[in-house]
Amino acid sequence: MDGGMAVVTNPTVSVRLTSTISSFEVIKKYNRGISIAEFKGKLELVVGTPVSCMDLELFSTNDTFLLKLDDNDALLGSYPVDDDCRIHVVDRSGAQKGEFSDLSKVEKYNMSNDAYEKKTDSVRSFLKKQRLGPFNEAEKAIKESELAAREAKEEAAANAITIGNRCQVKVAGQPTKIGTVMYVGTADFKPGYWVGVKYDEPHGKHDGSVNGRQYFECENKYGAFVKPMNITVGDFPEEDYGLDEM
Repeated sequence: MDGGMAVVTNPTVSVRLTSTISSFEVIKKYNRGISIAEFKGKLELVVGTPVSCMDLELFSTNDTFLLKLDDNDALLGSYPVDDDCRIHVVDRSGAQKGEFSDLSKVEKYNMSNDAYEKKTDSVRSFLKKQRLGPFNEAEKAIKESELAAREAKEEAAANAITIGNRCQVKVAGQPTKIGTVMYVGTADFKPGYWVGVKYDEPHGKHDGSVNGRQYFECENKYGAFVKPMNITVGDFPEEDYGLDEM
């Protein structure tokens, strides 16, 4: 041995790629032995910038500008390109940032319902042939029957509640509340029957109005709407906090 020292350079380098027309950063590995011209050809497939409109800038691992890769005949490895360096592609074609990634600018194809109905290779056609989903008449009939039963049960519960009743409200995941029934019936905000309650304490959501319609009146944060099934009417006196005691 002659006591000398050999320097071994990795034949490939992993770099971060950015461009003026994209907000994304991509990590790619390239051979140091390719020319800058070849390198640009590979970058065109990644960032979309034509080789003829491409300038390359080299940044260090901490994003400090180093120099431009402007010699198309030079090898990539002849520049101080190390792993985790950033190579920034400057697009001179006039393309704007986000032009190739903003899907809102992509023209959408719309098919009419009649045209879709005539297709034989669509999801709808498959569901029809297999009698699945909305085209399964037996399953559809069962769901409609279950919905009708729920609605009838809900209506019966609502009919058993009278405005002015004292009530207890139990909703899953919420503390039990006490109040007075102020409204019973259907509403504009959601289908089905609803019971408007004025709570004894400010545990509600509004003042008896929803979406601009006043269903009943109470102080703000004392009013709420609940389903009839969550209501129990009975003798539920207001809490006595001892305010009459001296």
